[in-house]
Amino acid sequence: MRGRTAKPDQETGDVEIIEVGARDRVFVLTGAGISAESGLPTFRAEDGLWAGYRVEDVCTPDAWRRDPAGVWAFYSGRRASGWKAQPNPAHVALAELESELGDRFFLCTQNVDDLHERAGSKRLLHMHGELAKSRCERECGLPPIEDRAVYENLADVGRCACGGRLRPHIVFFGEIPLEMDRIEREIAKATMMVVIGTSGSVYPAANFVHWARQSGARAVYIGPERPLNAEAFTNTVLGMAGQVLPGLFVVL
Repeated sequence: MRGRTAKPDQETGDVEIIEVGARDRVFVLTGAGISAESGLPTFRAEDGLWAGYRVEDVCTPDAWRRDPAGVWAFYSGRRASGWKAQPNPAHVALAELESELGDRFFLCTQNVDDLHERAGSKRLLHMHGELAKSRCERECGLPPIEDRAVYENLADVGRCACGGRLRPHIVFFGEIPLEMDRIEREIAKATMMVVIGTSGSVYPAANFVHWARQSGARAVYIGPERPLNAEAFTNTVLGMAGQVLPGLFVVL
C-alpha cells in the first residue's frame, strides 16, 4: 500500500502535523542526513567525509590490523571536524519531543557524532559507535572510555588496562552493529517509527521500518529525497529535517 507523501507549502513552509497519541511509543532512527545539515559530510557525498580515502584503508578490521596509525589519523581528523559542528533545529526538535514523551521515546542513530547529546537527547543508542569514545582492540570486556583527543601520532594513543591498544569506538565495515537485541526490543514496543535522513540502503537499519510495520506501527520518513525503502512508510515528508521537523509532531 502506497503511503502519503507531503512537501512543505511553498509559501508558508508548513506541512500537515502528525499526531502522537497518549499511548503511542515512538522509535526514531536518524542517519547521516541529519548530521549533514550541521555541516558534516555524508559517506556517499562526492566531496564528502571519505574523499581521498578508501574504506578498506580506514574502516575495516583489516585496516586496523595493518595500519592502526592510518586509522587513528583518519578518525582524529573526523574528531577535529566533528567538534566544530553544532546541533541543528532537527536535533533540538527530537530532544524536545523526548522531553514530552519520556520513556515512550527511544532514539537510535547511525551517526557517530554527539550532536544529539549536545541538543539534549538522553534516551539514545549509537548503533555504529561513538566518535568521542575509544575501546580496547582486544575486546577484553572493559567498557569503552570517553576520549576526545586528536592524536598526532600512534605513540600518543593510550593502552587499555589489559595492555591492548585503544582503537576508535566505531563499528568498522564487516562488524556487527551495537546492541541489536535492545534495538529489536524497542522496535517491537513501538507504535510509531520515525526515520530521518537515511538512504534506506544500509542494513540492518534499512530493515527497521519493515520490522516496525510487521508489528502494526505507523512509519514516518523525513528527508529531502525518498529513500530506497520508501514504500514501507505510511507517511513521507520531503524536506530538510531542520526545516520540517520542528512543530511537525503534536503530542496529544
